Amino acid sequence: MITSVERRRRWPQAEKERLVALSLEPGTSASQIARSAGLHVSQLFRWRKQLCERIAPDAPAFLPVRIETPADEPAACAHDAPPRKRPARRTGRIAIELVSGDRVHVEGAVDSRALREVIAALRAR
Repeated sequence: MITSVERRRRWPQAEKERLVALSLEPGTSASQIARSAGLHVSQLFRWRKQLCERIAPDAPAFLPVRIETPADEPAACAHDAPPRKRPARRTGRIAIELVSGDRVHVEGAVDSRALREVIAALRAR
């Protein structure tokens, strides 16, 4: 919406949040969403950052991560080992500990959308 001679658009907060939510959907392109709305992708990323700061202002930027290698699989550096063929079906284990102390353990194939919903539900408590 054009509100003055300088042609600066004022975006309603609800519209900003709608565009940010669209950009966070799996498989979407932030560039395409920004282009379709008529704004530069950097503006969309700025809105994303502002929304995240508003939702979780005290959230740490980095969290400690520990990667464990199964006992039967030796740890190796990528530069000194030949590339391995990936197994047809990957299994694994994910353990997430939230700042609140809640823990999530997932074994086997992971549905990323379901995992995001579980983490969001824990954060909402």
